[in-house]
Amino acid sequence: MKIVDLEDIKGSEREVHGPGWTSRRLLLKKDGMGFSFHETIIPAGAEMTLWYKNHLEAVYCVEGNGSVEDLATGERHELRDGVLYALDQHDRHVLRGGTEDMRLICAFNPPVTGRETHDADGAYELVED
Repeated sequence: MKIVDLEDIKGSEREVHGPGWTSRRLLLKKDGMGFSFHETIIPAGAEMTLWYKNHLEAVYCVEGNGSVEDLATGERHELRDGVLYALDQHDRHVLRGGTEDMRLICAFNPPVTGRETHDADGAYELVED
């Protein structure tokens, strides 16, 4: 059994920051669960174009608001507490923060190692151990 306290993640190497986001990686590849599990904070008004070509991602909003736009279809979906979106087709998308900070719970498959950074396409490269 694994027990992870978010307070222990804050300020550690598992808390990663980028332009328009903070990700707290609660489970990583080395934890052996077959997926990684994160809390991500998107500040109000942030906007990022992302394309996880190498990963599938499920994202569940538990606080705040924003939107996600599917760049293939142009469809835009509002995000708020209780809404999940799944990037099941490696969907290229724009994630936008709304009028208040958004708190998201995310799962990645394959799991991230924690060393990934977004490339020019907004993707994470596959990092081998």
